[in-house]
Amino acid sequence: MKRAISPSSTYIMNHSLKKKLLAAAVVTIGVIPMFAYAQASMDHGSMDMSTMDHSSMDMSNMDHEAGTAQAKDHGATKPSQKQTSPDKTMPAMQGMTHDASPSNVPAAAHNMGSMSQGGGGMDHGAMQMQGGSAPPDARDPNGYSDGYVRNAGKYALPPSEALVMSDMHNFGSVTFDRLEYVRARGNEWAAYEGEAWYGGTYNRAALKAEGEVASGKLRESKTQLLWHHAIATFWDTELGVRFDYGQGEPNRQWLAFGFKGLAPYWFDVDATAYVGPSGRTALWLKTSYDILLTQKLYLQPSVEANIYGKDDERRGIGSGVSDGTAGLRLKYEVTRQFVPYVGVEWSGKFGKTADYARAEGEPKQETRFVAGLSFRF
Repeated sequence: MKRAISPSSTYIMNHSLKKKLLAAAVVTIGVIPMFAYAQASMDHGSMDMSTMDHSSMDMSNMDHEAGTAQAKDHGATKPSQKQTSPDKTMPAMQGMTHDASPSNVPAAAHNMGSMSQGGGGMDHGAMQMQGGSAPPDARDPNGYSDGYVRNAGKYALPPSEALVMSDMHNFGSVTFDRLEYVRARGNEWAAYEGEAWYGGTYNRAALKAEGEVASGKLRESKTQLLWHHAIATFWDTELGVRFDYGQGEPNRQWLAFGFKGLAPYWFDVDATAYVGPSGRTALWLKTSYDILLTQKLYLQPSVEANIYGKDDERRGIGSGVSDGTAGLRLKYEVTRQFVPYVGVEWSGKFGKTADYARAEGEPKQETRFVAGLSFRF
């Protein structure tokens, strides 16, 4: 038969168990740290301090007066505070104040003249903070160039190794805007217009030529030898000479001055004025524009006109606006350097030039069909 446990007995048992658990916790928290501390004290106590040569630490140069004054300033030495007696095992440090105030530590550290260990240790008095005057060649641009010196104030490298910028190089190019087959009124011929140049970014020598070839013979031509000089980002001036040739006609020579470039809204503009013997003057104007249909396919309308200051009957030229041409070409860029095209062109003669043409049995105006190639290299 089991004996019933009363509630009071249960309470007494639980209370007794709690006491035992609390006592175990106290033992665990208090005894184990004390044991560890005792073990550490035994380890430090086992160190043989007799092997340390305290006499080799020369502290005789310590400025005790400065340390005492520093301590007084901070209120470290008060009558109520006691100073511990010097350590008898360290006779060389008898004069050192062992005040517990931490203010003595920096004072003593900054006033220590020298502390040598073993008779020839580190001399802290000889140490200097960073600063002072810079060396004479500290800012010399050639002081650390490994032999590469400035030459006459122009180059940071010797002339044999001087850097050359892109605008100091010379380049050359040949461009044909028109190399085409022309057909009009049942007649056929070839026409060309191109330019070759050589030079740099700002100055170039250029040879410009245009003309017509029929039946294997040069029918007429205009050739110009010019000097180009850049005056703005998109504009060049031109200065030189021009030579005119015509089959069965006298040749003409001109001095040329003009400009060419890219006008606002991307119009290519070329304008040149001419002065020749016997008071002859002339003006040539041309402009063109590219209308993009795709990235490679585009239309190029162009307009060209010649104006003369006086009549030249032997060449069939009258004063004023003598002739003009308007064309429209459809071009396709196979590459930037290779562009085939087809197009149509209208040409007309005006004023006395038209009268001279009629007298020669030539039409005043005509429509031409063209097919050709633009290229450059």
